[in-house]
Amino acid sequence: MSDNRLEECELCASPGGEVVWENALCRVVMVADPDYPGFCRVILHRHLSEMTDLAHQERMQLMTVVFAVETALRALYQPDKINLASLGNLTPHVHWHLIPRWHDDRHFPNPIWAAPQRVQLTPPSLVDGRQLGERIIAALRTT
Repeated sequence: MSDNRLEECELCASPGGEVVWENALCRVVMVADPDYPGFCRVILHRHLSEMTDLAHQERMQLMTVVFAVETALRALYQPDKINLASLGNLTPHVHWHLIPRWHDDRHFPNPIWAAPQRVQLTPPSLVDGRQLGERIIAALRTT
């Protein structure tokens, strides 16, 4: 990929949110979305478009982080469901969305990118990044 295209990649040019945990392979960021507290992304540090561009061991390491974040989000937010998504249509950079969902959230049962189904009057409370980072570390220790 040319240097110009790397500069255009928003996940190469910026952290993509508040970094709550990282290692040499990836970072975990909290997305500032008041309707979806706990919304996180796991973002590969280097620019690759597809999971199969990674070596097998790196794929496994990345998914271990994704599952640790899911574990942490479930413990901290106790959502009705967690959505995992790896889209990259607009940002072709390996990353995973982890989105806690509740039956009464604005879009349930549809994806958060769909038209809202209702007004959400009281979203679940926020957890700070430090707490999430600590839970991710704890989850990674058990894998």
